[in-house]
Amino acid sequence: MSEGRITVAELDERLQAVYAAKTLGDLTPITSDLPGSQLTLGQPSTPATTGNAPAPATNRIGGTPTSNTAIAIMSGSDRKGQWVVPATFNAFAFWGGIEIDITEARFSEPEVTIQATTIMGGIDIVVPEDVTVHVTGVGFMGAFENKTRSQAPEGSPVVRVTGLALMGGVTVKNPRKRKNRELDA
Repeated sequence: MSEGRITVAELDERLQAVYAAKTLGDLTPITSDLPGSQLTLGQPSTPATTGNAPAPATNRIGGTPTSNTAIAIMSGSDRKGQWVVPATFNAFAFWGGIEIDITEARFSEPEVTIQATTIMGGIDIVVPEDVTVHVTGVGFMGAFENKTRSQAPEGSPVVRVTGLALMGGVTVKNPRKRKNRELDA
């Protein structure tokens, strides 16, 4: 739409179809006339692991970015599932919250930056254990927290998180581990 290829009404119609899609095949007719559509529909592979350290996620690099901004003003926004993270992703929350989950995402470049700015709000960024994370944001009466548990192997994608938290918070964390809950017999 921003390039003038489709109208606002067509964008709205396509977005409704995307949100209603149940399978990857449901997305093909929606994106078939867009440039680079073959790249955006590839499914990310789950990297093999050896021991406790995850294998490099180099097979998750490449593709056409699917979105580059998340905004929440007195509301919420999220970006998760299968998508392609651009070289720079901007997140802005004002009295709102944003969740950015890149555990199933591909990366357009080997190194991506998430520019997170929050004013009296919160931004949570969930990263897989197979990427290297660098958090350099500034908190003013707020905080940037890096709660990631591991350092990824050399050659893994790099995610840099930077920005400003003014009376708000930006938290970078790994996904929660699911616990097996077995009933005692």
